[in-house]
Amino acid sequence: MRKLTMLALLTGTLLMGGCWGEKETKVEKDSGQEAKGQHYTFPLTGKQTNERPEQRSIAVVMNNHPQARPQTGLAEADIVYEVLVEGNMTRFLAIYQSEQPKEAGPVRSARDYFIDLAEGYDSLFIAHGYSPEAKERLFSGEVDQINGIQHDGTIFERDSSRKAPHNSYVQFDKVQEKAEEKGYGMEEMPDRLNFLKSSDAVADAGQNASSVQVNYSTKPAFQVEYKYDPDKKSYERFVGEEQQFDRKTKEAIRANNVFIIEAEHRVTDGEGRLDIDLSSGGNAYLLQNGVVHTAEWSNVDGRILPFKDGAPMGFVKGKTWINIIPASKGLDKMVALRNN
Repeated sequence: MRKLTMLALLTGTLLMGGCWGEKETKVEKDSGQEAKGQHYTFPLTGKQTNERPEQRSIAVVMNNHPQARPQTGLAEADIVYEVLVEGNMTRFLAIYQSEQPKEAGPVRSARDYFIDLAEGYDSLFIAHGYSPEAKERLFSGEVDQINGIQHDGTIFERDSSRKAPHNSYVQFDKVQEKAEEKGYGMEEMPDRLNFLKSSDAVADAGQNASSVQVNYSTKPAFQVEYKYDPDKKSYERFVGEEQQFDRKTKEAIRANNVFIIEAEHRVTDGEGRLDIDLSSGGNAYLLQNGVVHTAEWSNVDGRILPFKDGAPMGFVKGKTWINIIPASKGLDKMVALRNN
């Protein structure tokens, strides 16, 4: 499936009957004050807010080594990608817009595919370190970025109770200050995702699946499971048998959408670094409300989005986790669906 444009996505969505979600009330930016009772919508969760959410998204490369767990700040992210890196381990790209933690981490080094994913949301890109390919792109001026290599001990603080490289935490208030200093615009929101209307966000044609397991490795440390909680209408995340919580807030890691896609992975060097094809599209599962939908994915202006028979699918309002797995093994071998 070739890469689609946002115009094509919008056209297809309108033909589906406008499933972009409820229309939000508009207020002129120069009105001086907000009209009483106005509601706005966060673009990456579809949730309503009483304040205008004029905030650029921030993408943070997050460490997922066992020594980096539990992480801080994952629960606040609107979208989290989980992607393989060298050593058959995974790493996260956490994208923040509706919420921002005080700090997030441990932060880890960039790979070029993390930059690609962040650019899909025009995010300020945060990492601590970089591969040679990522370094070249980051310092070419292609992307607004702040890196711990240049700002260790200031914007990035070390936790003395953990060992490097599993102890670097980015401070969000200092990110804002440095972004202003660098002249990075931080008020333009990303384009809104496609969300189902509340009346449509129910279990429809699909297979019941109360849990899904994604086996990145034969080792339990990288065997991920999402278990559906019907009371909270969200998926709780587990690694092995251990439920994941935020280190500081103790909040459980939850997702309203779990999107699992297969993409071609290729080892590019002696260090085991990967090239991942995030452009060609492929097979996918989309889990919502305890139901799994067989789907396809396509890259739409840098965003990995779900489709069914060529038509765009909507996300349930809330947080989204996207797991990217190698197509060589694929959904059949790496993903196990259960309905307990």
